[in-house]
Amino acid sequence: MGSFCALCPRVPQWRGSPQRRERPMTLDGQIFFVTGSSRGTGAAIAREIRALGGRVVLHCSASREAAEALASELGPHCAGIVQADFAVPGAAPDAWAEAKRLAGGRLDGLVVNHGIFDASPAFEDYGAWREAWGRVMEVDLHSAVDLMREAANDHVGTDTPGAIVAIASRAAQRGDDPEHAAYAAAKAGLVATVKTFARAWSGQGLLAYAIAPGWIDTEMGPQDEAARARAEAEIPLGEIAEPREIGRLTAFLLTGACRSATGATFDVNGASYVR
Repeated sequence: MGSFCALCPRVPQWRGSPQRRERPMTLDGQIFFVTGSSRGTGAAIAREIRALGGRVVLHCSASREAAEALASELGPHCAGIVQADFAVPGAAPDAWAEAKRLAGGRLDGLVVNHGIFDASPAFEDYGAWREAWGRVMEVDLHSAVDLMREAANDHVGTDTPGAIVAIASRAAQRGDDPEHAAYAAAKAGLVATVKTFARAWSGQGLLAYAIAPGWIDTEMGPQDEAARARAEAEIPLGEIAEPREIGRLTAFLLTGACRSATGATFDVNGASYVR
C-alpha cells in the first residue's frame, strides 16, 4: 500500500466536468466495501446498493452465517465476504486489502457502518472504565478512520475517484448518557474526520459524507416495549427509523448525484435533535 502526499498535487482532469456533475442515479458497474453488513442497517445498505445496480463486498465480525445468507440473497451483486474483528488494532488495513482483492483489485468506495455500543460506567473501577473506553474507541473510531485512510490512499489524486459514507450517530451531535460517553465521543470523531477529509480532498477524487441516525429499528435499538415507548416519546415524528431509510440515503450519496453535499452530516432522527 502506498501513501499519499498531503498536498496532493495531481488533480484529476474530471474535476468540475459536466459528465461528473450530471451523474445518473445509478451504481451500475461500481462496487463498495460495506462494513458491519451481515444484518441490520448494514444489510439494508447492501440491499439498496444492489437496487441501484451496484455490487458490494460484505463484512462481518462473528456472524458469518448471517453474512453468507445475505450474500446468497444478493447473488451476483455480492463479490464476497471479509471477516474481521475491528477490536484488534491493525485489522482494518488488512480488511480493506482483502475487500479490494475480492472486488477484483478496485473499490469505488467505502461505507463505514460497523460499531459497538458498550457501556463504560464512570463510577466503576478505573481500569474497567478505561478498558471499555479503549474498546469502543478502537472499534468505532480507530478502525473506521484506518479504513477511511485506505480509501484515501486509493482515490486521492488519482484517476479513480471514490466516495466514503460514514454511519455516525445522533450522539455525535448531542452527546449520550454518561455510560455511553465513549460511543458519543467516537462518533463525534468520525464526523470530524469526514469533514476533514471532505475539505481536503473533495476536489481531488474523494467525496465524504456522514449520516447521523437516532434510534434505528435493529438489534442495537430498544428491544422491550417500555424502552421503545420511551424512545418514541422523544421523537416528534413518533417513530423509530427503519434500516432501509439509512440504506436509501447511503446509496443515493454514493451515486454522486449530490456531490456538493460532500462534507455534510445528514441527521436521520425524526426531529429528536435539530441543529
